[in-house]
Amino acid sequence: MAPSHVLKCCQKVLAWVPVAFIALVVAWSYYAYVVELCVFTISSTAEKVVYLVVFHLSFVMFVWSYGKTIFTSPATPSNEFCLSKADKEQYEKEERPESQQEILRRAAKDLPIYTTTASRAIRYCDRCQLIKPDRCHHCSACDVCVLKMDHHCPWVNNCVGFSNYKFFLLFLMYSLLYCLFVAATVLQYFIKFWTNELPDTHAKFHVLFLFFVAAMFFISILSLFSYHCWLVGKNRSTIETFRAPTFRNGPDKNGFSLGCSKNLREVFGDEKKYWLLPIFTSLGDGCNFPTRLVIMDPEQLTVSSQNEPAKSSVANQSFPTRPLSESQNRLLSGDCQWVETGPEEENVKSGFCNTF
Repeated sequence: MAPSHVLKCCQKVLAWVPVAFIALVVAWSYYAYVVELCVFTISSTAEKVVYLVVFHLSFVMFVWSYGKTIFTSPATPSNEFCLSKADKEQYEKEERPESQQEILRRAAKDLPIYTTTASRAIRYCDRCQLIKPDRCHHCSACDVCVLKMDHHCPWVNNCVGFSNYKFFLLFLMYSLLYCLFVAATVLQYFIKFWTNELPDTHAKFHVLFLFFVAAMFFISILSLFSYHCWLVGKNRSTIETFRAPTFRNGPDKNGFSLGCSKNLREVFGDEKKYWLLPIFTSLGDGCNFPTRLVIMDPEQLTVSSQNEPAKSSVANQSFPTRPLSESQNRLLSGDCQWVETGPEEENVKSGFCNTF
């Protein structure tokens, strides 16, 4: 076996170490809470029953959402974004970037792509040999292009993107509830052990560490969950927060924002009864997403070009566009215009944009 293959195998094995660590901590917390606390420490039967019922509900939802986040494969672009055999051969033969871009523009003219690189070039992945849909990025760890990629998370050994972003959010939420419930119910016994109101048994150390671990994880996860709630409200990925997508009229960090309510529905779906369950309900196909910047008002575009001469060439630049059917995303049903209320937002006509 070649050394490179051995190295790759070692990397794949090591990538599961953070997941194994979390699994061990969760397994120990289950034993410490159920056996050491509820069975050996708590004397009241009614209290035991209530604690065990609520604990197992939060535990099941936490493990379910965590498992879905880990084992849901990242969504990748469909075949329509791959170059044809002839275009691929011609692209590889060309040495000039201008000629390569011309090939990509010709291949992308019928694709729903509305964003480019910062240098106004078609986004192309040499590794996967495909034209990237909007919001799609190549993950070096997974070695694939991931739709609406947010980030690669070592704690789940997977890419967080269009296919599992809802599961990731639920994993954070249920882990918060799990830690909060454990810390809150253990607190009184944690105090009693310190004040010697309970017998000094081996359960003491489990209860003490259980409170510290639950409180520590709660504090650390709270900031991450709050950040991703803010991202959902703005309809941004982590990547787009640091590097705004570039549209025909320039970079715009709010280009995919449809308003808080619609942004939420885009991730969790239309039916609220499924929002808290780790089952896939996100709207769209991962390649086509609505955007408020695809179809701009001609007068507004003219005024913008007069006020900002430096951007006039961008507004007039030829770029491949393709109108998309409203049936491709239910967010457009009954609405013909998105209205943004933020200070940097303005009323624009709705349109569709390809995306993770």
